Formats: sequence, structure tokens, C-alpha cells
Amino acid sequence: MNPDYALPVRLACEFIGTAILLILGNGTVANVHLRGSKGYGGGWSLIAMGYGFGVMIPVLMFGGISGAHINPAMTLGQAVWGMFPWSEVAPYVVAQLLGAMAGQAAIVATHWPYYERTTDPDDILATFATVNAARSRLNGFANELLGSVVLFSCALAIIRSPLTAGEPGVAHLAVGFLVWALVAGLGGPTGPALNPARDLGPRLLHAALPLRHKGSSDWGYAWVPVVAPLLAGVIGVGGWKVLLG
Repeated sequence: MNPDYALPVRLACEFIGTAILLILGNGTVANVHLRGSKGYGGGWSLIAMGYGFGVMIPVLMFGGISGAHINPAMTLGQAVWGMFPWSEVAPYVVAQLLGAMAGQAAIVATHWPYYERTTDPDDILATFATVNAARSRLNGFANELLGSVVLFSCALAIIRSPLTAGEPGVAHLAVGFLVWALVAGLGGPTGPALNPARDLGPRLLHAALPLRHKGSSDWGYAWVPVVAPLLAGVIGVGGWKVLLG
């Protein structure tokens, strides 16, 4: 976070950055899962790349302005450990959640004909939110917790590393590759979300929109990709803070 920028400017960056994350990330998922799309059946490697760039681009754009948290769990974790003002947590989280919904709405608008062609409710839900492949909340929680702890601790270690002190752009570039690797390595069980806004905002839209072939929004699982990353934010940021901060 750069205090030289006013809070409304930083909130706008969080909103736009999170929207870009969803446009590039869930946009790739939509290309892979929706029938008729030119990317249909493109596979998990394509999705991992999409999410890697989905994080890399906004982090490079706004890392020096708002901090480019684009993730409520990163905001909360830093606040718990005294690295971010508590007074700005709620505004940041609201901006991130609204940005996620705006980004998802853009994907639905541009992919509507392909939603109409897709009849599998699971394929449709996958373009919005995450679900554990084994239908296990325990396994999903473990996967989201591990992935999110790695994300937050490694991202801070990269950004605050002496190796990248004079080259912050390189550090932010590396965070995108970190996300790419995490989605590739831990994506099988849940998706994964690694970010409460990335899952909750689009899931709310899934529940509200009149998609012809959609099924359940799976609210029984929806707490997992919210609670696990939030807990991981406290653990991951704390681990970095205790060891190196």
C-alpha cells in the first residue's frame, strides 16, 4: 500500500484489479468448460496459466498503489499482523468483492451464447465458483488452507526479498508465476479459490442469474473457500512476519 494515494484511488485499484483477476481467471475457465467456445476442452494447464496471468497483471498494475491485495484474506492477514490499518480492511474487502462480481458479470455477458449451449450444471458452476472434486468439505478445506498459506507466505517473501528490493516489478511478476504453479499443483481437488472474493462474489451471481441449465450454487460448500483462505491469511502472513518480518 502506498499512502501517497488517497483511499478512494486505492479502492478503485482493488476493484479494478479484482475484476481483472476474474476476467482473466474465470474467463479462461469459461473458455475451457463452455460448449462452443474455441477453448472448449483446453484442459487444466490453460486454466492455471489464465489464473497466473490473472494475478500477475493487476499486481504489476497496482502493486505500487494499493498493494494489489485483490484478496480479502491478504488484507485481513496483514491487518492482524500490524501491516495494514484496520480502518481500511472493510473498504478494501467490499471493493474486492464488488470487483469480483463485476469481473464475473463481464464474463457471463460475453459468454452468454455458450452458457446457453452448455447443459451440464457442473460445467456452468465451475465457471463461477469452486467445488471439491471428492465432494468432501474436509478435503476441500485442507486443500484451500495449504494453497493459501503457501500463496500468502511466498508472495510476501518474494515481494520483501532483498533480491528484489531494487526491482519490485520483478517481484510482482514472480507472484504471477507463483499463482500459476499453485493452480497447476493444487488445482485438482478444488479449483482452487485461494481467495474469498474470487469464490463468493461469483457464487452470488450464479445464484441470482437466470442461466437456463444451471443447477445448485452449492451453498453447503461455499463457506470452505471463504473460511480456509481467511485462516490461511493469518497463518501465512504471520509465518512470514515471525520468520523474516
